[in-house]
Amino acid sequence: MTEAFVLLRPWWLLVPPALALLALWSRRRGAPAGGWERVMPPTTLAAMRRLGHLGAGDPRAGVAALLAAGLVGIALAGPAVPRSDAPLLVESGAILIALDLSPSVAEGPALADAKAAAASVLAAGGGRPVGLLLYAGEAYEVAAPTADPAVLQSDVAVLGPGTMPGEGSRPAAGLALAREMLAGERDADVVLVTDGGGVDGAALAEAGRLTAAGVRLFVLTLDGAAGEGAAGDVSALTPLATAVAPARAADPVLARLGAGGGLDRDPALTALRFRDLGPFVAGLAAFPLLLLFARRR
Repeated sequence: MTEAFVLLRPWWLLVPPALALLALWSRRRGAPAGGWERVMPPTTLAAMRRLGHLGAGDPRAGVAALLAAGLVGIALAGPAVPRSDAPLLVESGAILIALDLSPSVAEGPALADAKAAAASVLAAGGGRPVGLLLYAGEAYEVAAPTADPAVLQSDVAVLGPGTMPGEGSRPAAGLALAREMLAGERDADVVLVTDGGGVDGAALAEAGRLTAAGVRLFVLTLDGAAGEGAAGDVSALTPLATAVAPARAADPVLARLGAGGGLDRDPALTALRFRDLGPFVAGLAAFPLLLLFARRR
């Protein structure tokens, strides 16, 4: 399912296959005769039907009833599309950008991509509070999540090779600081912008602690080799991350951030974000049901 079309209650899609099995069983069982088929010989039963004393029933009625039930089942599955006028809740969770500014990023062409990715996240928050931290060998807080992320644009713009002291690349330090900064926050997201340098067992452990605390982890990857002498494989974070995308093609991550938490965070709020088309589909069930009221000749 994409964000352009979703099913709010997909388990109801089990109804149409169940109805198909019921129709197959009913057809193999044959037309009912009000219980007379259990006490009459088959030849007598057939003769009574030929004389019109036992109506075989209109097969179209059964098909119409099953079709109507199938449409109702699809309607209950909740086909929905995003609402363009969806309100933004005041308590939507914070977004924290953890930006890799190790020498492999700050002293190479990846720096421009890193700054552009951070700026994209600032713009995609949709009113959510956004904060920023930088890490290399150590991690430093730049700004706590603020409701006016535009103030961080100047901080991102001046980032360069001399911004961070020291050497090395320790995303574990950045993730640990992110967990401290988001302590007590609800529905928070961390966006890790990295070239993969220093992604080791310690980083995976910190990522696990972060997600265990209820924080979603997104990763934007930068082109270029990991830091010199540093173990790094950003794909190792994929099982722990909600989404991973290249910094130059960050739309999948930005879309999730702009959604303000996603369907899996609070299902009770999905009605505010999606237009449920189920009632319209259920209305279509009235047309096959009209056949049940047709006058028999």
